[in-house]
Amino acid sequence: MLLNAESVPYSTWHVPRYHEWMQDEEIQEATASEPLSIEEEYAMQHSWRQDADKLTFIVCRPVASHKESSVQLDSESDSSENMVGDINLFLRIDDGEEGDAHPKIFGEIELMIAEKANQRRGLGKAALLTFLKYVVERQAVILEEFVNADVQADTVSKLRAAAGSSLSFSYLSVKIGQSNTRSLVLFESLGFEKLSAEPNFFGEFELRRTDLGLGQVDEALGVAGVENYLEIPYERKE
Repeated sequence: MLLNAESVPYSTWHVPRYHEWMQDEEIQEATASEPLSIEEEYAMQHSWRQDADKLTFIVCRPVASHKESSVQLDSESDSSENMVGDINLFLRIDDGEEGDAHPKIFGEIELMIAEKANQRRGLGKAALLTFLKYVVERQAVILEEFVNADVQADTVSKLRAAAGSSLSFSYLSVKIGQSNTRSLVLFESLGFEKLSAEPNFFGEFELRRTDLGLGQVDEALGVAGVENYLEIPYERKE
């Protein structure tokens, strides 16, 4: 089975549909979220789009195949009817348990395919793999923006001293509830490993992927049947 999905930057026109999803109690529980008003949701979207420590995309069903000559998405590609979920990266500094270890940068991933009708169709796997490729290819740019905006100067100096030519992620992580078997299987199948055999105090497993070579990500794309990875300029403006 070939897997496909499209991901686009989270924008204001996505908020009403996203707000509908987040009123669902099951989704609130799965994402450890509290319901927000529509005004609060718009404010959250603005933060997620602008803040240097966040990278947020809306996952959509592909509505058409794109050739390499394409310069923009179809007008309906990210309509509310084609939205299926979201995928996020939150950038963090790991100072070690005692706070005196050499600092490392890591990214925490969150993935949601919102409605049951769109689950078990490979959309989450396609979205995660293409997101990994995007993040790994652009990690130097993503991390430069992050440290220049949100990291204390002394920490930045330590990071640069250890990085050499360019900053890079030490690892990517995800936290998944112990009962969310499908997500655990998905992330483990893509090279994320549990830190412990037992869930933490909050009933979650933390999984990490430290192998972030682009070759390994491309290989995983091929094995999973994700074909024709293509980036297309997103020209809609806020």
